[in-house]
Amino acid sequence: MLVNMAAFTNQNFQLLCLALVLLLGLWATPSLARPLDDHKSLSIHERHELWMARHGRVYKDQIEKEKRLNIFSKNVERIENFNGNASSNKLFTLGVNAFSDLTIEEFVATHTGYKRPFHSESMSGSSMTKGLRFDQNLNDMPPSLDWREKGAVTPIKYQGQCGCCWAFSTVAAVEGLNQIKTGQLIPLSEQELLDCVQNNNGCQGGWMTNAFDFIRQNQGLSREDEYQYQATKAQCRATYPSGNAVTINGYQTVPRNDEATLMQAVSQQPVSITIDASGYEFMHYKGGVFNGDCAQNLSNHAVTIVGYGTDTDGTNYWLLKNSWGETWGENGYMKIIRDQNQCGITLYASYPV
Repeated sequence: MLVNMAAFTNQNFQLLCLALVLLLGLWATPSLARPLDDHKSLSIHERHELWMARHGRVYKDQIEKEKRLNIFSKNVERIENFNGNASSNKLFTLGVNAFSDLTIEEFVATHTGYKRPFHSESMSGSSMTKGLRFDQNLNDMPPSLDWREKGAVTPIKYQGQCGCCWAFSTVAAVEGLNQIKTGQLIPLSEQELLDCVQNNNGCQGGWMTNAFDFIRQNQGLSREDEYQYQATKAQCRATYPSGNAVTINGYQTVPRNDEATLMQAVSQQPVSITIDASGYEFMHYKGGVFNGDCAQNLSNHAVTIVGYGTDTDGTNYWLLKNSWGETWGENGYMKIIRDQNQCGITLYASYPV
């Protein structure tokens, strides 16, 4: 009888432990799923721990962890002060994302990467064609457009800590054009551009028209699943033309400071553009129409315009596809104010043909 009671007690103890584990799991899962901005009742240490768990962040030692906690704390404080400023004329909100333990200097150094050569457009072998493809009346364009809804945009990608935004911007534009022409949305290889475009500098920066040139000269670009992204430059493995998934005939550029013509181009296909992404507000953009602080005559980041429209309050915007993953912005996208050359959006716009 005593043996049976011991066995019974041990069995119930194990069941009790299992129940406690399940309860803890049920508590932790929704806690991790909720936006970190909703955890204001927790201490900054607890919020940082939750943030680390969500983003899989592990630090090399306690010193590094304390350093990152301090940066995280300052970022959180600044985000909450910004969002709590009722007198601000800003049309957007900020939020904690995967980069919130970085300083703005660290982030820009590792996650941007647009660098324009001095003689790019006059270089030998350039496939730039003269004039614009589009001659329709501006009044004939739809008042709003989202190429995602038309099946011409692949899911958001993440460039990692490699300054090859230029490759992601190029690929998104080519993916969109190919879908519009053929009806097939094929994810293409940023890594092939990173490895093979000789006139750019890999993870140290580059620009899109050199990549468009490469695709034309190489008679195409590989599929993403056949030439997968590694976030570091490696030896070029460009395939023979028969192995390429998509090709283009060249590219064209949009005149500077001309958002009407830019809109004309975007009404026909996604367009590669450059932007100033060096500001704190850009780094922590969460949602709304971005009208934050940035330069109009500088560019350090490349993205792709995949649409335009008008917000509920009447504000015109561009819809941008970024390459910083889905924790940034509106699931990886940004709405940015239109008709003001915000962040230099018209400086270097181009599209494949």
